[in-house]
Amino acid sequence: MRLPDAVESLLRGWHWPLLALVVLVVLLLLGRLIGNRLGMKRWGLPEALLAGGLGLLLAPAGLLPLVPQPVIDLWNQLPLPLLTLVFASLLLGKPLPKLGGLWRPLSGQVLMALTLAFGQFLVGGLAVLLVLQPLLGTSPVMALLIEVAYEGGHGSAAAMGPTYERLGLEGGQALGLAMATVGLLASTVVGGLVVVLARARGWLSFGAAIPLQEAMEIVVEQTPPLEAIPADQPLEEGTLELPAWWRQGADWAVNMALAGIAVAIGCGLLAALRWGADRSGGVFAMVIDALPVFPLALVGSLLVRLALEKSGQERWVSTPIQSQTGTLAADLLITAATACLDLRLLAADWLPLTVLALAGLLWNLAVVLLLAPRILPADWFERAILEFGQATGVAASGLLLLRMADPDDRSEAVTAFSIKQLLLQPLLAGGVITVVAPLVVVGWGLPAWTSLCLVLVLLWIALGLVLAQQANTD
Repeated sequence: MRLPDAVESLLRGWHWPLLALVVLVVLLLLGRLIGNRLGMKRWGLPEALLAGGLGLLLAPAGLLPLVPQPVIDLWNQLPLPLLTLVFASLLLGKPLPKLGGLWRPLSGQVLMALTLAFGQFLVGGLAVLLVLQPLLGTSPVMALLIEVAYEGGHGSAAAMGPTYERLGLEGGQALGLAMATVGLLASTVVGGLVVVLARARGWLSFGAAIPLQEAMEIVVEQTPPLEAIPADQPLEEGTLELPAWWRQGADWAVNMALAGIAVAIGCGLLAALRWGADRSGGVFAMVIDALPVFPLALVGSLLVRLALEKSGQERWVSTPIQSQTGTLAADLLITAATACLDLRLLAADWLPLTVLALAGLLWNLAVVLLLAPRILPADWFERAILEFGQATGVAASGLLLLRMADPDDRSEAVTAFSIKQLLLQPLLAGGVITVVAPLVVVGWGLPAWTSLCLVLVLLWIALGLVLAQQANTD
């Protein structure tokens, strides 16, 4: 779309980033407004996905091309910095868990999650090696799409897309986002059918399952709103009382500064690693050169939180603000990445996407139905269906399925799941292993990576069975 010369002149330079930001925020607001009217949250679907769909309609290749190409080019650069901010705020607002005594009660949950994730790498590798490469000659990096999209979701798929493209997978970001959308829908639809099956087979530990509509209403009612930022607490005598808006602004400024420190630590760690890699060379240099900053921003988040707790200054961190920061950054990321999708590429690659989507879904179902009863505690189905929802779609999908199976919240599934997420988030679903995997595939070859994943999956399963047997004999 060609803009008038006067408008083109006005928007040169820094005006383009401003326009890109304004349009992106407006799209997100519209998506939230329409999504709220449609009740998307009740289905566990992010409203940002709808906002991105609106952006796709307004993109230069859309039905109503109102957004100019320079704006799209700027949106294409947003996923990595936005995901870095998400990871920087991830651990800041959460008290660090005391790890002593946690492993035994969480062992089955952790090992099942590891089996799901590495199994997605495994079935992706087998699908590419046995089907897609012989028939279509696809890139070996395509084998990683299941884990980054199902486990990681839209945010991880958008952030890792450029890395996949540099390593030979054309349109890696668009393919990952499409896979993530399929997983999001399948987690609710297929998961709901699994809950119905569980009711018929007597797998539920705490009574009969409830209908999907009622479960959605329970999720909406029981999901607590973000806490209001405290602005009206009484002050000590003699203290100057500031206006509420000033105190809220100060809270936001402090928390943004803490998140900025976490990002700065991540950047510093990455710079140090690259300095060392330049002097060592070899495979290490190749790995570090392709390493993005967001896993190291998570390390920065952990270090800042640890320093605050050790010094007794954690009061400076606001859990609601850090939660809102991560949520807003993730929503903007999904909106921007979805609006930049190349639909022609997706139409051309529908066959490999279908093969991988089915392979990942069948693996997740097999783990839930065959492995979970053997390694999880007595309320195994409630724990397993929550893992299925998260490992196929998003955590909200898992919560929705859990409410269908356990509407009175009598199982220990949510507590175990939350601690497990905190332990494994730095590694999987966009963490270090997700980042390193494509580098290993390119460096070692897909057969070697798939063989390694097979060994690890067998190891996690064996450990889970052994620990479950020990727990039953105690």
